[in-house]
Amino acid sequence: MDNNFWNNRNVFITGCTGLLGSWLTKSLVEQNANIVGLIRDWVPKSNLICSGFGDKISIVRGEVEDYFLLERIINEYEIDTVFHLAAQTIVTIANRNPISTFKTNIEGTWNMLEACRRAPLIKRIIVASSDKAYGDQITLPYDENTPLAGEHPYDVSKSCADLLCKSYFETYGLPVCVTRCGNFYGGGDLNFNRIVPGTIRSILNCERPIIRSDGTFLRDYFYIEDGTASYMLLAEKMVDKNIHGEAFNFSPEKPLTVLEMVEKIIQAMESDLTPIILNQAKNEIKDQYLSAQKARNLLNWHPSFTTEEGIERTVKWYREFFRDEEKS
Repeated sequence: MDNNFWNNRNVFITGCTGLLGSWLTKSLVEQNANIVGLIRDWVPKSNLICSGFGDKISIVRGEVEDYFLLERIINEYEIDTVFHLAAQTIVTIANRNPISTFKTNIEGTWNMLEACRRAPLIKRIIVASSDKAYGDQITLPYDENTPLAGEHPYDVSKSCADLLCKSYFETYGLPVCVTRCGNFYGGGDLNFNRIVPGTIRSILNCERPIIRSDGTFLRDYFYIEDGTASYMLLAEKMVDKNIHGEAFNFSPEKPLTVLEMVEKIIQAMESDLTPIILNQAKNEIKDQYLSAQKARNLLNWHPSFTTEEGIERTVKWYREFFRDEEKS
């Protein structure tokens, strides 16, 4: 990455209190970017706030469903680069409450794209899609030519957002790229119904970790610091207009079953606890993992951490987080 690229660049991040958003904010602040973060809910224990980086950015309270707020931010702060990460990302919540998921993930995306279309200073927009946008496919791994075919609420919301980006590029020449990643994990994820933070918390509490599925679901597990680096690299590479309008898969290309991932965490934490397998997962895709060949070839991208290194760093973060929580 170009260490001077971000110096004094005006960057707008939605979803900056989330897992990816908080790490991306940290990395960009460290490279002297001027960050404006959109925050819907104030989460005092979030990684952004606990790390202290929330004090180093301009924060605007609001929602991506508010078009005129997005337009105001982009123009008043003279934004150059947008990372649109805000989304309702939990599959089980999307199944329970599809309308709020559609409003945030689909309406929020068209609002952002339209606000950027009307802003003359915008140079690049990166929109976070997901491997779930591909839906349930027979041929694995998915590459970027795999059709977008979500069927369940969360998957459909990502398929739609992804296609909106394509339409704004093809119709208006908007400088947008889409990222499709697997399951992010790392310190700072406070959604403890997710398998990695949930497993770590259970073991720290001397409880058996719980697997909602039958444990055989195959997934990419993508360490968050690699995820952050991939987003920043893509943004820098967008100086080349030939990649505008493109989607990129980012993946360590080493899929694991849920049970294998849980066992790696158990091993890293030197625990003898065994997981409880509920086999209750519904409306979820069985196997899903990505090819990152396009990112490797066009962006010269590669992950920097092994799964074991990512888990080790993640466990360390949560040990410190819960230790500090006990003290407070």
